[in-house]
Amino acid sequence: MTASDFVNRYGGIYEHSPWVAERVSELLGDAVATVEKDIERMASLMADSVDNAAVERQLELIRAHPDLAGKAQLTGRLTAESTTEQSSAGLDQCSAQEYETLQTLNTKYKDKFGFPFVMAVRESDRVEIIAAFASRLDNSYEVEFETALQEIHKIAWLRLKAMEKSP
Repeated sequence: MTASDFVNRYGGIYEHSPWVAERVSELLGDAVATVEKDIERMASLMADSVDNAAVERQLELIRAHPDLAGKAQLTGRLTAESTTEQSSAGLDQCSAQEYETLQTLNTKYKDKFGFPFVMAVRESDRVEIIAAFASRLDNSYEVEFETALQEIHKIAWLRLKAMEKSP
């Protein structure tokens, strides 16, 4: 697998941030093909690339994530991965009240932190998501920034696992 092939295949693991896959490709050079067979190592290398990036780059990564049950979902502008993840949590089937609650939480959260609420929702349901959303609003900026990055790593891990199952 060439570096270009690697980035084409794994560039979407981190939402709208192919730079993560590019960085891993640069680190591995000609050995890039070996990491594809070891998703734990790939996940670790990708996470390290994010964790060692400049704070501004990390913030860009967080901001690349869509609102949960937001306008992008309603207008069909989510990535395929985000669509699958939000649908698996039932966010595409919100009641009018749940939708309104999520919109209010999205607005409050972005007003307070300056970036969208990020949660690995693939293994959650709407009730758990709304509860986490509400409780995380009480966090400090620093705690929430780190929490968002950890959730992004979980999302990446789940995306890698899903890719492992499909050719």
